Amino acid sequence: MRILIAEDETIIRLDLRELLERSGFEVVAEARDGEEAVELARSEAPDLALLDVKMPRLDGIDAARRILDERPIPIVMVTAYGERELVARAVEAGVFGYLVKPFRESDLLPAIQTARARHDELTALREEADSLAEALAARKAIERAKGLLMEREGLTEQDAFARLRKASQISGRPLRVVAEALIATLDAR
Repeated sequence: MRILIAEDETIIRLDLRELLERSGFEVVAEARDGEEAVELARSEAPDLALLDVKMPRLDGIDAARRILDERPIPIVMVTAYGERELVARAVEAGVFGYLVKPFRESDLLPAIQTARARHDELTALREEADSLAEALAARKAIERAKGLLMEREGLTEQDAFARLRKASQISGRPLRVVAEALIATLDAR
């Protein structure tokens, strides 16, 4: 896994890098502030980011928000601040983990694994939702086209569907595309 570290304190950043590399991760970039973290996330395309909350130029939570707007990746906040308000802001921004310093290797590695797993689950759910939305849109278009054929041509539902299917097979286009073209044509009349 390729990881971006954003931490303004050099010693902590170096310790994090050593800990991650010792655990088999590849640290692809290190940022000293939030702006640099956003730029490096864009240029290095890490699989996961560890961001400090309090950093110069742009805090870690706002940096996380910008990174996630461009390319959703799991983000774990590492910070000395555990105030409820900061945790709520981080959750609202879409981060997947929040560790309060000082933490041990035995705290960080499970947080990374959990963040990655939750991110993968969310990605799969989004893909499923997109697929279901696409199927629903196709179904609506096909039903509308069938309805128009039944109304205008006096066909039964079965015959209207058979006509759409045949047009799809002859044209080599998906049924939804044929249905949408038919709707556009018949609605224009």
